[in-house]
Amino acid sequence: MEDLKYTIYIGGTPEQVWEALVSPEGTRAIFFGSELQSTFEIGAPYAYVGPGNDGDETVHVYGTVLAYEPHSLMSYTEHPGPSYRENHAELETRITMTLETVGASTKLTLVNDRWPEGHPSYESTQQSWPMILSNIKSYVETGKALDFGW
Repeated sequence: MEDLKYTIYIGGTPEQVWEALVSPEGTRAIFFGSELQSTFEIGAPYAYVGPGNDGDETVHVYGTVLAYEPHSLMSYTEHPGPSYRENHAELETRITMTLETVGASTKLTLVNDRWPEGHPSYESTQQSWPMILSNIKSYVETGKALDFGW
């Protein structure tokens, strides 16, 4: 399966983009009500938890922190939450986000790779990353996430 790679330019500093990616307020806005829960230490677990199939504490995705350099790099393994796939533990990909200053903007590059053959979430993930990245851009630039009508 091909790697998913996206680049977006955001009218904000790397610090502002980083805050949107890791703060409870930011993650709730850009990840559809979910909070990123982790100590962010290399090797530590993380989970995006929020309203969903299992109530307000639904684990949407989870994994292990691989790299964490504030304002520049975050990488982690990713599994779908247990309520989404029975074989969730076997379905592991890797996500890497890098931030670079470009003039008065921030270039965010996201790579979602290491897809196991036949991963059942590949197509839906291919569709959801542009929505999430657009949410990040909107949130940093305006203070509001986009309304996708859900």
